[in-house]
Amino acid sequence: MTTDAPPSGTAPAGAFSVLKHRADFLRAARARRVPMPGFLLQARERAVDEPAATPIRVGYTCSKKVGNAVARNRAKRRLREIARAVVPVEGQPGWDYVLIGRAGETAGRDFAELKDDLARALRKVHR
Repeated sequence: MTTDAPPSGTAPAGAFSVLKHRADFLRAARARRVPMPGFLLQARERAVDEPAATPIRVGYTCSKKVGNAVARNRAKRRLREIARAVVPVEGQPGWDYVLIGRAGETAGRDFAELKDDLARALRKVHR
């Protein structure tokens, strides 16, 4: 039996898109920042005249401070998963979010704590 509705706890298809252009990351870097134990969240509200494929856009980045390529990729995978679970619920349309991994913390922190951190960070941004 198949259903069109996504399983509970997962984002609907197309809930947000991924930032890919350097200019978008640079604009987010000049915006609000919320440091959390497992990552740094940068968030900016897009201007009305900025086109976007979806209402919410998310970007992920990890510097070489996080570790070698394997460690950076693992950290980014974890960031993508917490964003997939939390951003459609807590995020606001018209916003760009960038999650920046932290050395030793992003890959090693408990997954449930990372999700809670992201939910708290998004609520703090939108106060």
